[in-house]
Amino acid sequence: QVQLVESGGGLVQPGGSPRLSCAASGSISSINRMGWYRQAPGKQRELVATITTGGNTNYADSVKGRFTISRDNAKNTVSLQMNSLKPEDTADYYCNARAGLPFGRQHDYWGQGTQVLVSS
Repeated sequence: QVQLVESGGGLVQPGGSPRLSCAASGSISSINRMGWYRQAPGKQRELVATITTGGNTNYADSVKGRFTISRDNAKNTVSLQMNSLKPEDTADYYCNARAGLPFGRQHDYWGQGTQVLVSS
């Protein structure tokens, strides 16, 4: 089992630069990828950014150049630096940890979510 606890978020003005953080605990050694997803009201959850244990990153086109994901393997944390926020970035942001299981299986763990509201 992996537990994820997010922090950061809240009300942010357009153009703001908040930082989200997520701390993982539990079966840390099984995690091979961490990331952030978001879900806006009335929409499906979507990938924002991911980072592997080796540091390979992947971003949604909508956030490329504005968001940066980073990972501290020693502290078991993953962060999302968000810059130049737009109203359309408003969503609940969820931390994700993907764990490898025997026989090639994988399991996704989720945090409880943190709201980011971009509004003036």
